[in-house]
Amino acid sequence: MKIGYACLVVGVPDTTMKTTRKNNATSKRLTELIEHNLNSMENMLDYSIENGIQMYRISSDIIPFGSDYETNQLDWSNLFQDKFNQLSKIIKENNVRVSMHPGQYTVLNSPNEAVVTRAIQDLEYHTTFLDNLEVDASHKIILHIGGVYGDKEAAKKRFVENYEKLSPAIKSRLIIENDDRLYTISDVLEISKQTGAPVVYDNLHNACNPSDPGVTDAEWIAFAKETWKEADGPMKIHYSQQRENARLGAHTQTIYIQPFMDFYEEVSPLDVDIMLEVKDKNLSATKANLATSNNPDIHDLEKEWARYKYLVLSHSAKHYQAIRTLLKDKSNYPVIHFYTLIEEALDINPDKNTELNGVDHVWGHLKKRVSEKEATKFQTMKEQWLEDKITIARLKNRLKKLAIKYKEQYLQQSLYFFID
Repeated sequence: MKIGYACLVVGVPDTTMKTTRKNNATSKRLTELIEHNLNSMENMLDYSIENGIQMYRISSDIIPFGSDYETNQLDWSNLFQDKFNQLSKIIKENNVRVSMHPGQYTVLNSPNEAVVTRAIQDLEYHTTFLDNLEVDASHKIILHIGGVYGDKEAAKKRFVENYEKLSPAIKSRLIIENDDRLYTISDVLEISKQTGAPVVYDNLHNACNPSDPGVTDAEWIAFAKETWKEADGPMKIHYSQQRENARLGAHTQTIYIQPFMDFYEEVSPLDVDIMLEVKDKNLSATKANLATSNNPDIHDLEKEWARYKYLVLSHSAKHYQAIRTLLKDKSNYPVIHFYTLIEEALDINPDKNTELNGVDHVWGHLKKRVSEKEATKFQTMKEQWLEDKITIARLKNRLKKLAIKYKEQYLQQSLYFFID
């Protein structure tokens, strides 16, 4: 069972994805952007592998205007063949499962033929990208069914008809997902019977748009698993949690560990791969992997604590001390308690005193290295912040720049700079 994350990482240098406006999409600019994005993908894979994460969804924007053949006329498959070969080697040697998920404008069941044509072009682009990585059909492309357009039965029929227009290469990778408003898991299972496309189950979408509230997640997953063939690899599902006081279907900032473990215990006998859909991306994936590890090691929690400690301190000194005490017992592996304390701390809105605690501890790593001029400037900015003349974000950004300048790796890896 693999647990992964989607598209981007938090708190890891050199992993940004870049794009451009259509009117600036020259061949030279597109070449530069693709090279940058493929390098970023390699860095994300390296990070994931180092942290025991073997499942990763690739951003659809990795090739800017990849499905817009008029705007992007580059033969990028051949132009970057060496890089694709390099990425392929990393993926295969480390048993990483990758996927892609076209966005809301890729609608296969639209009554507008032009929209359908663009959707097919977009699926061709995604398929070409995965084919360039030389990965087999277990590396999937996820698609929602689309709109209803006033007649759901006709829209379902149109999806099935347009599915038949797809190439065998696309069909071998395409899986279909229930959504949070229109197409329930029952709808998607019905369409799967007509097309043969495997079904990916989304727990939060089902909670928002249920077929039958009496059927459990595990039961729906078992039904969906029957749609997967051996060539499709292990069934994959999507897992997320509802954010409080937000629109229905909004994802939480982090995956809260205890509800996740309850879900995991329910579905783990089904042996499925779990893609987390969450704001903090890789951080939750690392959390979930450590919580379900077959090789628990207290040093992994200490490594995590090194990244979280100043962020936690800036929210709650009480939780900071509690975690320090918790980790003193090197014979234990209190992973659930550890992450629960972090979650509790980050759910507390920081005040000036707690923020000041974090600022002073981070500054303690830098104050002996900076110049006198830099120290004076920092102290001036600190006073301005205390007097509410500048924001904490601006003060933290100053600390971050100093950490980068003086190559303070310990600070550069701190989540203090990446999560508000």
